[in-house]
Amino acid sequence: MDQSEVVVLGAGPGGYAAAFLAADEGLQVTLVDLESRLGGVCLLRGCIPSKALLYVARVIHDAEALRAWGVDFGKPQINLDQLRAQKEKVIATLTGGLSQLAKKRNVRVIRARAQFVDAKRLRLEPVDGQDPGLSELSFERLILAAGSRAIRLSVFDHLGELAMTSREALDVPSVPDSLLVVGGGYIGLELGTVYATLGSRVTVVEMTDGLLPGVDRDLVRPLEARLRKLFAGILLETKVVGAERVGDAVKVFLDGKNGKESAVFSRVLVAVGRRPNSDLVGAERIGLRLTPQGFVDVDEYLQTSVPGIWAIGDIAGQPMLAHKATHQGKTAVENILGERVPFQPRAIPAVVFTEPEIAWTGLTESAAKSQGREIDVAVFPWGASGRAQATGATDGFTKWVIDRSSGRVLGCGIVGAGAGDLIGEATLAVEMGAHIADVGGTIHPHPTLCETLGMAAEVHLGLATDIYRPRATVAGRGSG
Repeated sequence: MDQSEVVVLGAGPGGYAAAFLAADEGLQVTLVDLESRLGGVCLLRGCIPSKALLYVARVIHDAEALRAWGVDFGKPQINLDQLRAQKEKVIATLTGGLSQLAKKRNVRVIRARAQFVDAKRLRLEPVDGQDPGLSELSFERLILAAGSRAIRLSVFDHLGELAMTSREALDVPSVPDSLLVVGGGYIGLELGTVYATLGSRVTVVEMTDGLLPGVDRDLVRPLEARLRKLFAGILLETKVVGAERVGDAVKVFLDGKNGKESAVFSRVLVAVGRRPNSDLVGAERIGLRLTPQGFVDVDEYLQTSVPGIWAIGDIAGQPMLAHKATHQGKTAVENILGERVPFQPRAIPAVVFTEPEIAWTGLTESAAKSQGREIDVAVFPWGASGRAQATGATDGFTKWVIDRSSGRVLGCGIVGAGAGDLIGEATLAVEMGAHIADVGGTIHPHPTLCETLGMAAEVHLGLATDIYRPRATVAGRGSG
């Protein structure tokens, strides 16, 4: 039996950020994880490998777009072995860096399958036959960062390798002739984009009436228009009711608004969401209060119902985003140190890395209206942007959601090339409670896409140069 002043259970973006900060603050830290490398799902089989593959897809898309300029590279030749090797190189570089940082900070790393024995002890079990060196680990305080896992559908359980989750799909075992993506959320659309660009005929089936449920419909429309050209089919208000193996393919039975039908696909990708890993760590055994969805319930300080245990990241609730987990990890450490810091961000940005990208932060238009807020919306179409015209990104736009009485920005949505890189400025504006005139009055570089944030603000202020809109009456106009 061994002990540690602070144990962090889970080595994803939230877990290692928490462990590193706690060590920097002089605490004795042990980091426990299932994997042989640090980084969690995000780095090993999520955010990073998917973005590496989406980079390849984007370059192929950009090369095709250059034909309009008289430049033709021909049909791309895909070497899957080299593609996988380069993706792994990216992962290895980042995980290697994290390992070195852990050593420099004297963070003890233990690979083990961990479950609570009680509110002060973990039981450690071997993973892949590797002895963790300890059977139990006691702790004074613990940060639970055990993450989430992909939801599997029982209808596909008997199909073996023919049915993939995002974990298997990111390994790119092959480029199937045809691929059914079950789920029209961001994971399904991102991976569907990768496989379609690599050469698969991709069909997406989504049980709701639109892609990316919950996302501002204005933002989704340009993406859906693009995906309807890229994908072989998009079936909305449709669900899978059965599946059977037919040789080396899958026959899938569908029930949708046009009735029942069936189709054969080479592979199936199940991307219907993720579930928290609270059940895998024995959370209920020690009385951790859970939400109906299985998340560990926390207060504003990320404290659980059990004294001395904090929870962060995917296991602590929506949104399941790496950057949220990172900030929560640091906040949890600050609270362990007695600083009483609440996790109360005004805005958590989200990005869908498709082509075009979608990004949003703060309140969406629909969310603001559902709260009964009086708002104004200002949109700048990228067709009026010189940079967008020069780079073929004219299907995008930038949209501000503004509090009508105060003129302060409540949220922002962007669709278009590099939207994820642009949303940071908008997040800062929302977090700081900026006035829309602050954004409009900030000098942005030209010609860039980031200047569309200022241009959209100028649309609201009636000061737009590149498009005509009548001047609005703005509360408290000026630098406020």
